[in-house]
Formats: sequence, structure tokens, C-alpha cells
Amino acid sequence: MLCAVYKTRKKEGMYLYVPGKNAFDDVPDVLMDKFGNPELVMLVALDKHHRLAGVDKNDVKGAIEEKGFYLQMPPKQEDLLASHRQSLGMPPHVDKKC
Repeated sequence: MLCAVYKTRKKEGMYLYVPGKNAFDDVPDVLMDKFGNPELVMLVALDKHHRLAGVDKNDVKGAIEEKGFYLQMPPKQEDLLASHRQSLGMPPHVDKKC
């Protein structure tokens, strides 16, 4: 299966996989509005790749076959301040009492 991968300038690490170049017919309008102007990153033959960066190729294939698209969200960022506070034996967040 050949699919096109698009990125957005609105959110780093968010990618939209569709079944071909400019094949956005099955992508809901609400998602396209939030995604913004899609920028083509690459065309990829899913069957020829063992893995993809950050996603399971079977999840991508399944979503494209079922819904017509796959949305890859950016990985969650670790809260470094909370981790540091915990390493010092402190609670992860400060209680703000006003």
C-alpha cells in the first residue's frame, strides 16, 4: 500500500497519512481545519518497510483501510521540573493556595 505523509506547521511531530497524494476526501473537515495547510513529507510504500518512525505500520494500514487516514500525534513531553522535584523527594507539583 502506497501512502502520502503530510506534516503541519501548527504542531511539531503531528503527521497525517492518507492513501495517496492529496487524497484528503475521507479526512473530516474539522481535522483538516485544525491541521492547517498540509505539507507533503514523503510517499511511502508501507508493505516495503518493516517499521516507520514513531508508529506501527499495521496501525497505519488498518486506519487507512478503515477510515481513509491515520493521524500521528507527537509524543508526550516529559515534565522535567516534576521529575526533578520528585528526585529531590518533593511532590511533583507545587500546591498553590491563595
